[in-house]
Amino acid sequence: MALPTVTGSTSDLSPSTTDTTRVYQEGAIAGALGAVTVALWFLVVDMMHGRPFYTPTVLGTALFSRGVWPATMDTLPPSFEMVMMFTFVHLIAFAVVGGIVARLLYMAEANPSLGFGFVLLFVILEACFTVAAMIVAEPVLRALTWQAILVANLLAGAAMALYFWLRHPLMHMRP
Repeated sequence: MALPTVTGSTSDLSPSTTDTTRVYQEGAIAGALGAVTVALWFLVVDMMHGRPFYTPTVLGTALFSRGVWPATMDTLPPSFEMVMMFTFVHLIAFAVVGGIVARLLYMAEANPSLGFGFVLLFVILEACFTVAAMIVAEPVLRALTWQAILVANLLAGAAMALYFWLRHPLMHMRP
């Protein structure tokens, strides 16, 4: 009697496992592209103002300082530690968002009438994020303009959308 053998090929995986893995890999890549886009945007903005790494330092301080704020954000010196800590959290957050978006796109491919609702959901969440940032993060918004944050989010959304569009060129959405 022959014993069954186990191979390490991906053909042994069920289609749902393969699809799920592909979906979340796409999401992680899209999220990384979005995070890098935001980081590059703020690097350019910070360089134009003569303060490289100012934005991630401010955001890292806001996130990790436990309420210890300098008298004014203008005097905050660049901190490599804050930049690295914030960049790590930022990358993880975008990877999670990318995974969620990839999953929603997978659902929209199966049911094209969901696609328009997902686009509307993105617009609503973007507006909610902007308003929440204006309310909750007022000291940060004094240091960073909300317009720069909005542009960063729109650029990240565009980079992620372009990546997904290139990966799914035949996808159709119906209202």
